[in-house]
Amino acid sequence: MLTRLRLVLYGLLVALMVVPAAAQAKTFYWISHGGPADPVWTYFLAGAKQWAKDTGNTVNTSFHNGDVASQQEAVRAALSAKADGIVTTSPDPGSLVEIVKEARAANIPIINFNTPDPKANFNAYVGGDNVTFGKHWAQYLVDKGLVKKGDFVWMPVEIPGATYGVQEEEGIKSVFGPLGITYEITEATLDQAEVINRMVDYLTANKAKVKAIIGLGDLVTGSIKRVFDQVGIKPGEIPVVGWGNSLDTTQEVLNGYVNAGQWQDPQATSYVALSLANMAASGIPPGFNVITGALYEKDTAGVYDKILSGK
Repeated sequence: MLTRLRLVLYGLLVALMVVPAAAQAKTFYWISHGGPADPVWTYFLAGAKQWAKDTGNTVNTSFHNGDVASQQEAVRAALSAKADGIVTTSPDPGSLVEIVKEARAANIPIINFNTPDPKANFNAYVGGDNVTFGKHWAQYLVDKGLVKKGDFVWMPVEIPGATYGVQEEEGIKSVFGPLGITYEITEATLDQAEVINRMVDYLTANKAKVKAIIGLGDLVTGSIKRVFDQVGIKPGEIPVVGWGNSLDTTQEVLNGYVNAGQWQDPQATSYVALSLANMAASGIPPGFNVITGALYEKDTAGVYDKILSGK
């Protein structure tokens, strides 16, 4: 009997030795320049939450509403907390260059997502190429015969000077500049009610000269229907292209208010960015970027509408 008991205990000991211990949960920081009131950021955030649920790791999230100093402080706080990894957007070009150096010196993986900044030495980037997106929007209007030499294009944006708008303008200018097409960028803010008010005021005063609109952010593009309805502009009367990562915009495309919307895979972007940070934290350097995005029109808008509605 004693011998049998010894054999059982020995077997248990061997089993414990060969079964690997469960991986210890890590802590990551997900930091955004956007605001929680912006519908697209609910999808980016959902991707981060799903990743935490699937992996059992902790993800501390924060929004900074375009406040560069606040976002810089948040990234440094994550470094001080010895985060296992950080994923962050770039609030302004060059604004995180020194902080990224600090992260690399501390061997803390820092992944850039949504808004790229080639000046900063991030471990990797996940998201769209904003310069290319800008080129595509401008070229779309030109190729479709919706704007021509001498025309004026209005480009509302939530935060003038923020990385995404600056890069998009760079691409747009490369197309419009040689063709003599002029444009104006105006501030819309991150508050949707204020976005609508400002856009209504601008179109009320400038409707006659605006030949097309490029929405440089999701909040402005997703407000087009409300704005057009208030000003009395019919769907399709003024061509519109721009961001399309919200149900508001997929519906606008389906109903003719917006000609084409830019998809950036918001949930997947957060999910993949955190996956790369986790991989780097385990000693496997990414060594590559992940570029997302597709421009959709009415014929394929239903695909993205279905994704965003969770159907």
